[in-house]
Amino acid sequence: MSKNQREFMLREQLKSIKKELGIDKDDGSETILQKFKERLEGKEVPKEAKEAIDTEFEKFANLAKESQEYQMTRNYLDWLSSMPWSVYSKDTFDLKKAREILDRDHYGLADIKDRIREFIAVGVLRGSMQGKILCFVGPPGVGKTSIGKSIAEALGREFYRFSVGGLYDVAEIKGHRRTYVGAMPGKIIQCLKKVQTSNPLVLIDEVDKIGRGHHGDPSSALLELLDPSQNSAFMDHYLDVAVDCSNILFVCTANVLDTIPGPLLDRMEVIRLTGYDLQEKMKIAEQYLVPNAMVEVGLKQKKAEAQSEVQVQKVAEEVEKSEDAKPQEPEPEPEVKAEPKQLKPEVKAEIETGAIESLIRWYCREAGVRNLQKHIERICRKLATKVVEKWEDKSQGTSSKDTDATGDAIDPSKSEVIELRVDEASLSEYVGKPVFTSDRLYEGQLPSGTVTGLAWTAMGGSVLYIEATALARRRSDPDKPATAPPMLAVTGQLGNVMKESSQIALLVARRQLQARGKDGFFEEHELFLHCPEGATPKDGPSAGVTMTTALLSLAMKKPIPTDLAMTGEVSLNGKVLAVGGIKEKTIAARRAGCKTLIFPEANRRDFDELPKYLQDGLNDLVAPSPSEFHLHFAFDRALLIEG
Repeated sequence: MSKNQREFMLREQLKSIKKELGIDKDDGSETILQKFKERLEGKEVPKEAKEAIDTEFEKFANLAKESQEYQMTRNYLDWLSSMPWSVYSKDTFDLKKAREILDRDHYGLADIKDRIREFIAVGVLRGSMQGKILCFVGPPGVGKTSIGKSIAEALGREFYRFSVGGLYDVAEIKGHRRTYVGAMPGKIIQCLKKVQTSNPLVLIDEVDKIGRGHHGDPSSALLELLDPSQNSAFMDHYLDVAVDCSNILFVCTANVLDTIPGPLLDRMEVIRLTGYDLQEKMKIAEQYLVPNAMVEVGLKQKKAEAQSEVQVQKVAEEVEKSEDAKPQEPEPEPEVKAEPKQLKPEVKAEIETGAIESLIRWYCREAGVRNLQKHIERICRKLATKVVEKWEDKSQGTSSKDTDATGDAIDPSKSEVIELRVDEASLSEYVGKPVFTSDRLYEGQLPSGTVTGLAWTAMGGSVLYIEATALARRRSDPDKPATAPPMLAVTGQLGNVMKESSQIALLVARRQLQARGKDGFFEEHELFLHCPEGATPKDGPSAGVTMTTALLSLAMKKPIPTDLAMTGEVSLNGKVLAVGGIKEKTIAARRAGCKTLIFPEANRRDFDELPKYLQDGLNDLVAPSPSEFHLHFAFDRALLIEG
């Protein structure tokens, strides 16, 4: 008898022994099929999927366990029977409740909240909610990802999140072919199996950072999934049957739109989120960040826990009263006596409003609140350390003395009150020296050729200074006028767009100088244009007006006021074009102490939509009409100081 034959006989004997003892865990094909059929009971399986399942049932019943296709078919049936065919969760049609849930977890984000309320209102009128594809675009840390779970709770739907940042394999979206070893369905099928409902809220995170490799283009695979006219029959490579995804609410998040392919972006409804200003960050810190951080480190208790403790204490008092009323019976003495539990001290910790404001102004200037949350958590951890140190010092002092000053015995279980307060003066003890020491690069009067510009980045708005200077050219014959074309050297790690803007700005400035009768300066000098902080890459179509004004200020020797800032792109004919990021730029200008802002006329609507507290204190908004010669108007209204 060969070795393989002997092993086969021993295994068969082992199976029969396990069966007689009732410990056989190896279910037969009939048992497995029965389990799959029980899963499908009560589900309205589509015709195409039903035919595929019946075919696989017949095939699986005739397969031997030793067959190569046995495990493959079993896994396939497991996925098909686990899908929530025609199973839907009950949607919430309550606008007031949805608003309360969204306001409870997030401050601001009015556009998103209004869009969700519109979604619910349409569902009320139609009697059902259809799936939508929304895309939240904004800087990091403004709440794009975290609000997804709150939206799901407000709608009464299940929540599932997956990230496509760096994803390069199409199989993650569309699934693998079943012939591959270790084949699995795509993310959306895994989502439906996990949530067990056909209308969840699916959050696709970091859609602007999706990759592309030799395994295909995942962004192209998302086209079918995110297309309302196609996702009603989404075809996964593994299941190979149509799955209805039209009732799913897709929410995508991104920091920028530039890297999202055009066809994919066309299928999404984009909702832009701007960064938070000082007042909004203050509200978020006071209402959400500080209380949550206090609870996380143990300085405070959750409201639910505190209420439960009070209720338990009341119940215990009632039980004690009822026991006192009854005749007391002798109780058996416990074998082991537990030592009295020492109570934790009562902590009263507070971070003052001035400290939070300084923390935002000098440490956390980002558009989001993620960095602010880290600093607040750092402060709370140090407060917790001080509480424990004081508690240990008091407990050691108590243990060394059995009586207090009056001679009475000290109760070690008596709770102590420890008060801690963080103010603006002591803030550096908790978070170190300020990261930012000044809002301006120039504290005094700006030199000629220097202009305060405004820029928008993925982290929010910032002040961008443009510096221009000139050196006289050396000529062989000083009496002859310079005929060589002007040369402009640009530094500061500027991108291609800003380099082109500088060339256009030079041409427009020359035309302006000729119109003012002061021609010849640019031809007689070597020109240099620089943006400070050269280690930071800079690019974008919003610096044309600033560069042109800097060159004119240099040529006319007229400095620009320190409290004036401007933004806008200039065309070859001197027209000022509209730009984006008005709110972020206004916040940056206010932070730098600028009182006069120059915006294009096309952006007046964006400025008027800003909150009233952002517009207060601005002396003037220069925004000429498109029909006027913009640069001439803007330069004359820039309050230039005569030299």
